[in-house]
Amino acid sequence: MCDFAKGAFTPPEMCKRRPAIVLSPKIKNRPGLCTVVALSTTEPDPVMPYHGQIRIKPKLPKGMESDAVWIKGDMVNAVGFHRLDLINLGKDMNGKRQYLLEPIEDDQFEIVQRCVLRAMGFSSLTKHL
Repeated sequence: MCDFAKGAFTPPEMCKRRPAIVLSPKIKNRPGLCTVVALSTTEPDPVMPYHGQIRIKPKLPKGMESDAVWIKGDMVNAVGFHRLDLINLGKDMNGKRQYLLEPIEDDQFEIVQRCVLRAMGFSSLTKHL
């Protein structure tokens, strides 16, 4: 989860907590920051070329119930780790908290990459994925 509500984000920027995918690897000279793309459980209206739908396994928890989410490829941000939190899946039978830790599958991440490239005006690069 990424909390876009903290700090200086103002409309039309993203301004609430929502699921996100971390796009960037660890970068040595960039401690405490990562690049994310926002996700939505609601279909965009209208659906644009920089939107796409991917599967999330396991399903998202109550309040975000969906085994598929929409990529908001036009909502890419560099954020501090203080904005990020693991998605809480609830408690197991022993009362231990469970979190979504699974990386998305390669074919699903390729859809994310395509959406982000299209939003940035680099559609011609999608043929290299």
